[in-house]
Amino acid sequence: MNDALATSPRRYALSFTTGALLAREGALLAPVYVEQRGWEQVRDEAVEGNLLQARTYRTGVRLVRETVKRLSALTDDEVELLVVATGSERAHLMWVAACRRYEFIGEFAEEVLRERYLTLASTLGYEDFDTFVRTKALWHEELATIKESTLQKLRSNVFKMLHEAELLSEAGFIMPAVLSGRVATRLSARTPSDLRFFPTQVVTEQGAAS
Repeated sequence: MNDALATSPRRYALSFTTGALLAREGALLAPVYVEQRGWEQVRDEAVEGNLLQARTYRTGVRLVRETVKRLSALTDDEVELLVVATGSERAHLMWVAACRRYEFIGEFAEEVLRERYLTLASTLGYEDFDTFVRTKALWHEELATIKESTLQKLRSNVFKMLHEAELLSEAGFIMPAVLSGRVATRLSARTPSDLRFFPTQVVTEQGAAS
């Protein structure tokens, strides 16, 4: 096998242009999964019953498909928490779902959003996103060849997610994440900790902030 091919990074999935954070949609479908324990059943029931109250069938299918994609990135325990979560907890869990489902978003969250927070940069803007894309495009051809219109849509949607997750103000100021104990416990149980997706201090096992 060609060494260059063997070491090339996986292509980014860039199909996150439907909806934004999808917190409302996630809250509607999570109870169905808890009852059915199968994402295919959730998808079928949600589409047939128009559980997301979409205006058209086609829109409903797209919303259900995208919501299920993201919810399936959560553990069963996290989906169960989503059912009883507060608004902030729901937003944080759906942000994590987007970061796990889309490596591109997860890397942006860790390498730009959180890094700027830790280095005491108070704002996050479109130029930071564009710089991130240019850097990643050196290793990801799918970014190097992306249409400008598509890039603008991806950028707009990521920032909508950040606003809805209350991690970025409308004025572009980074808002430190205030995670509940039960959300923080679940996210920090993973290796590496999924607290890395948030503008917050990650506490190590030794109790030191990193």
